[in-house]
Amino acid sequence: MNAFQRIFDWKTYIFTALAVISFSSFVAVLFGQTIPGIILAFFKIASEYVILGAVFVFALAWLIKAKPHNRPKNYSVVVFDVFGKKSHVDGLRTEFKTHDVAWSFMKQYKEAYPFYNFALVSDTPKADKPTIFRYI
Repeated sequence: MNAFQRIFDWKTYIFTALAVISFSSFVAVLFGQTIPGIILAFFKIASEYVILGAVFVFALAWLIKAKPHNRPKNYSVVVFDVFGKKSHVDGLRTEFKTHDVAWSFMKQYKEAYPFYNFALVSDTPKADKPTIFRYI
């Protein structure tokens, strides 16, 4: 074997080794960064759409299920004695336009007259009897 053939064999091994190293580097980058990056980006975007879709479905279901409330125009405070019978106390305001004001007056009445109970009632359009909203 002459010197030329030894050098040629040595160069063949070097080129083969360089080809294997470069291919393995390419495969490592492909499977280590590129493919996982694409898959993670896909699932990240897909999860955003799933969450957005769930929020949209929840909001749509809530809007369909929610009914517009027909709030009463007038509220009344009914006074009950210790036996549970309706009674009348002079000087008490019993007709109100808003729920909050009526509730506030009821709390004051309860402090001033602890032996009486008070009910916040209103006539709703579809009910036969007045509806009790609060009772203390």
